[in-house]
Amino acid sequence: MSALVQDGQYASLPNGIRLHYASAGERGQPLLLFLHGFPEFWFAWHEQLKAFGDRYFAVAPDLRGFNLSDMPHEVSDYRPKLITQDIEQLIAHLGYRSCVMVAHDWGGAIAWNIAINQPDLLSRLIIINATHPYLFAKALASDPLQQQASAYMNWLRASGSEKALAKDQFRVMEQLMLGMGRPSDHWFDEATRQRYHAHWARGLTGGVNYYRATPLYPPTAEDPGAGKLSLNPADFHCHLPVRVIWGMQDKALLPQLLNELPVLVDDLIIERLPEATHWVVHEEPERVTELIERFLYE
Repeated sequence: MSALVQDGQYASLPNGIRLHYASAGERGQPLLLFLHGFPEFWFAWHEQLKAFGDRYFAVAPDLRGFNLSDMPHEVSDYRPKLITQDIEQLIAHLGYRSCVMVAHDWGGAIAWNIAINQPDLLSRLIIINATHPYLFAKALASDPLQQQASAYMNWLRASGSEKALAKDQFRVMEQLMLGMGRPSDHWFDEATRQRYHAHWARGLTGGVNYYRATPLYPPTAEDPGAGKLSLNPADFHCHLPVRVIWGMQDKALLPQLLNELPVLVDDLIIERLPEATHWVVHEEPERVTELIERFLYE
């Protein structure tokens, strides 16, 4: 039986940020925290909230800069350490010391940072099409195929990209959501479209600022991007159990980003979904839920 999902809840954090969140289940059950990416919001996880609310306190926030959460104005307000702080304080606000985290895209980037730098906050991590930061930096600096796949990041970093994204009733945004293959999938129905348009209409600058604030972006003729970083892989080792679900038709994050992951994660299982794209959570929600279920009880 599906659990009831309740949105319209807010957490006022000690750092001054207020996050909106949706949840299913009761406080006191183990915390299962879902983090979305760009250009999404909490609703990306609605099927999973319903599926796990009978056994967990399943919570999906709108990240800083998205939908109904606070949207600070400065690019510097979107530095990774500040987003990570939001999640640390949200866990405490909800009354927990740790959780199981399920994360996709930018949410996955945050989750990797937490798993590497604050592992006490997590009992295990389930990643969905979100690359390990060291491997992403390495690929952006040296892999022409990933540089090409990530070229859109520099477009988003440019001034005024949010205006281009909003033009013609969010035409580019819809292309982003639907232009990665699998045209036969109809998850972006009219009701879902209206939800996403309402979210995007609240503002796109916060979401775009994630790209502007990160040091991980592909090089250009004027800027070496991630190539200017000097990173030690030993600083990015993860000792937590990590389970990865990966849509192998992802055009933005290429499958070769998985190749060296076993070197950096002690306890790792990767489940590759051959037909799915970056939007695997929408394309194959039952399969994603099934895999999360399996990973929770291994």
